[in-house]
Amino acid sequence: MKMGNVLVAQSGGPTVAINASLAGVIEGTLGSRYDKIYGSINGILGIKNDNVLDLTAVVANDPRFLKRLKTTPAMYLGSCRFKLPSVDSNDPIYDNLFEQFKKYQIEAFFYIGGNDSMDTVDKLSAYAAKIGSDIRFVGVPKTVDNDLCITDHTPGFGSAAKYIATSTMEVIFDAQIYDNPSVTIIEVMGRDAGWLTAATALAKNECCDGPDLIYLPEVPFDKEKFISDLKALLDEKTNVVVAVSEGIRDAAGEYISASTGTLDNFGHAQLSGAGKTLEYLVKEKLGVKVRSIEVNVLQRAAAHMSSLTDINESEAIGKKAVDIAEEGVTGAMVTMERISNAPYEIRFDYAKIHDIANEAKEVPKDWINPEHNGVTSDMVKYLQPLVIGLPDVEYKDGLPVYVSR
Repeated sequence: MKMGNVLVAQSGGPTVAINASLAGVIEGTLGSRYDKIYGSINGILGIKNDNVLDLTAVVANDPRFLKRLKTTPAMYLGSCRFKLPSVDSNDPIYDNLFEQFKKYQIEAFFYIGGNDSMDTVDKLSAYAAKIGSDIRFVGVPKTVDNDLCITDHTPGFGSAAKYIATSTMEVIFDAQIYDNPSVTIIEVMGRDAGWLTAATALAKNECCDGPDLIYLPEVPFDKEKFISDLKALLDEKTNVVVAVSEGIRDAAGEYISASTGTLDNFGHAQLSGAGKTLEYLVKEKLGVKVRSIEVNVLQRAAAHMSSLTDINESEAIGKKAVDIAEEGVTGAMVTMERISNAPYEIRFDYAKIHDIANEAKEVPKDWINPEHNGVTSDMVKYLQPLVIGLPDVEYKDGLPVYVSR
């Protein structure tokens, strides 16, 4: 017996694996008691503006669609950064959204996104409870930042970590070719949490020494100690490679970045220039050759360097979201619990969204070394299983084949 239709949307910043979660939601729906699955274009705004795609028809018309979708970067349905007002605000947008849900006979809504997207799920489920609606609202996690609470890690993070670790190795090899003293600074995304920057530690292996210094936003950044650390290393070796989070800040909580001038719709500082700021500092204080590299969007778009573990888990999380909606769960986010590192094993579950939305999971302080310029072996053990394997990607004329609307 069919149960009506479902709607899925994507929001926030893209990842390599977010479309794998979309594929999982689609696959889960096609094998469920639900009838059709619709996709909202550009997140919650697609519902508001009645910009909706029949994904059931898309799949029926292209038998290769789901396989290609799983390894396509960015977001097939597009994105938005739109903050819903308070549920108690009496804003007409809620009536508009729920009228659209009624129009398409929606029984379950899945929002694939990060912290701000979970805030949207929380508000929609709260409003549904307020008006007595039976629609189930489920959050499907994603974020390269890995800063969602309760879940062990987030889809998209493993692939970004793999790309960052690999790129760090390549930068280190490049930096070592000259016999002149030099400092290379790699700036990695991470406004409040240093998980991505910590992933540079994976570059330390049998063929690479890894970065010499790693600085995360969870602990205060001291410019004088930074210069002192560099001086000590340059006395021992010719080329020094440093990894820094974009969100590093001093003891007063002020960002080190060169520009913090604007805020986004959710009130987050728009950061840029931490690496460049430190480049100028090194040039002034040490007078050695120095360059800064901002990895930027490459770390969230590098499908050619994705993790099979990440893609598989992202797809499974999408399917799990449909399962729990069928069971009657609402106002929740799918989670992963790590059972063991070796062999690597996780368990899928869910948690109430209210305990997750607008909270941020930081790197544990005891996974940062006492000198605040590196990470411990516990961090490396946590990271290693997440970057394993490469998915089967279709190629044509030497380039990967992706899907587009």
